[in-house]
Amino acid sequence: MPQIRVSEAASLLGVSDDTVRRWIDQGRLPASRSDNGRMAVEGRDLAALTQELAGEEDGGLRTSARNQLRGIVTRVTKDTVMAQVELQCGPFRVVSLMSTEAAEELELEPGVVASASIKATQVVIALPAER
Repeated sequence: MPQIRVSEAASLLGVSDDTVRRWIDQGRLPASRSDNGRMAVEGRDLAALTQELAGEEDGGLRTSARNQLRGIVTRVTKDTVMAQVELQCGPFRVVSLMSTEAAEELELEPGVVASASIKATQVVIALPAER
């Protein structure tokens, strides 16, 4: 099972290193010392916490889409028919094309907190070169 350093776990969760350490101290996230003496968490434990945290932030919204990212609108470009909305979800930039009417109904503008629901039939998974 892969071990993940505290700093990398924090980056994956979109929180600070201190938050991850606090969760470790509270027993919410099990950790151990890696071979080099640094604090690390098991990938499986981090995945379980990620799912737990996602369940806490659903805001009561019910949907069939399982791929959801919460973020902040950074740009809205509109013409008479279509709008391009950019959302920054942690380190990820999500771009959505929708009708201008829909963007105006949702009152989308930079600074608005929103969620992107992604329903795709084809998703490409990549692994980092270093493992």
